[in-house]
Amino acid sequence: MSKVLVVGAGHWGKNLIQNFYQLGALAGVVEVDSKNSLYISQTYPEVTLYSDYNQALKTDISAIVIATPAPSHYLLAKKALEAGKDVFIEKPMTLKTAEARELARYADEHSLIVMVGHLLLYQPAVKWMQEYINQGHIGQVFHVATVRNKLGKVRQQENVWWSFAPHDISVILHLLGNPQLEQVQAQGQAILQANIVDNIHVNLSFSGGKTAHIHCSWYWPLLQRNTIVIGSEKMLVYDEVNKIVTIHNKGVDANFNNRDDGTLEVQIESAEPLKNECQHFLDCLRTRQKPLSDVWNGVAVVEILERAQEALNE
Repeated sequence: MSKVLVVGAGHWGKNLIQNFYQLGALAGVVEVDSKNSLYISQTYPEVTLYSDYNQALKTDISAIVIATPAPSHYLLAKKALEAGKDVFIEKPMTLKTAEARELARYADEHSLIVMVGHLLLYQPAVKWMQEYINQGHIGQVFHVATVRNKLGKVRQQENVWWSFAPHDISVILHLLGNPQLEQVQAQGQAILQANIVDNIHVNLSFSGGKTAHIHCSWYWPLLQRNTIVIGSEKMLVYDEVNKIVTIHNKGVDANFNNRDDGTLEVQIESAEPLKNECQHFLDCLRTRQKPLSDVWNGVAVVEILERAQEALNE
């Protein structure tokens, strides 16, 4: 089995470390914070702990998992690829589309695997919806809308768009079949801090007339995590909080009359998306297959993130 080296043992890094450890694939951890290092050494005493990333790259460990703050992703991933390592990068892959494309091209040219941590693609409900759509049950897909709102932890460095939206962008692209992006419109409100958007609405237009809408807020009274798919024959609503997909057998006919033939709730199997994601990365290392959330999926997500930010800044 391939082994991985996790870089970063902070809040989310600890979750990745735990999962790769449970899968028997954790070879080492790189961490410079003394408090986090103490936690790792006490929790996983048999795992090698490094304080120097460059030294860690000289080992024979073949894959690097990057779970550090987003501004560091590009340089850490670049060093890993140049050292001949396969790479898993937490979302967002980078903060600039040009940097993401550079990493993608390098990986392709050197036959290296880069997988991005778009966790929701490994949620069983999203897999079920994609299969249901691909089987033609909802007809032509017109639109996907997502909502990710709660009264959450407000950041002081990044806005809600960069914090919340990568999840939903990856799902939208997946369910729409990865169409070509054409236009991005964004409107946001900085409620609590100047220049840090807390609430945002983004409209996306793609080739073939497909569209999407994203609403994200961390200053909201309700916990809402929903994905809605509008098709020509049926509609789907995924309630991520309760893990329920509802099929709405309704629409509008050729004469513009409403049709409503009822709804059906689908109970989705219980599973741990992060465990599925980590196992998928290990499977890709073993078989050299392209990951579901591959490097170019990461590029597409970063492009939408960056273009929406540019629209906000106008």
